[in-house]
Amino acid sequence: MNVQIQSVKFDADKRLIEFVEAKMAKLDRFAERSTGAEVILKLDKDHEKGNKIATLTLHMPGEELVATQQAKSFEEAVDDAIDALKHQLDKFKSKTEK
Repeated sequence: MNVQIQSVKFDADKRLIEFVEAKMAKLDRFAERSTGAEVILKLDKDHEKGNKIATLTLHMPGEELVATQQAKSFEEAVDDAIDALKHQLDKFKSKTEK
């Protein structure tokens, strides 16, 4: 899967990029028909909820699945967003199989 990673308002370090790529590679097993993905990591000003936001967009034939999660670390936000995408993928698969 072709994954594009963008970091907004900061420079993502190599470890974070490798973490995101590894997680997206695992997601690729569930999204076998995916044509690509985008990951946008950005900083927010809300320190109570967590100021790290991860937005994952999965390009599927005829549809885009999007999950946005906010947490205190990018790793946690990416994990939560991937869980949300897996849930959306299950719905997408059951809808397309009918």
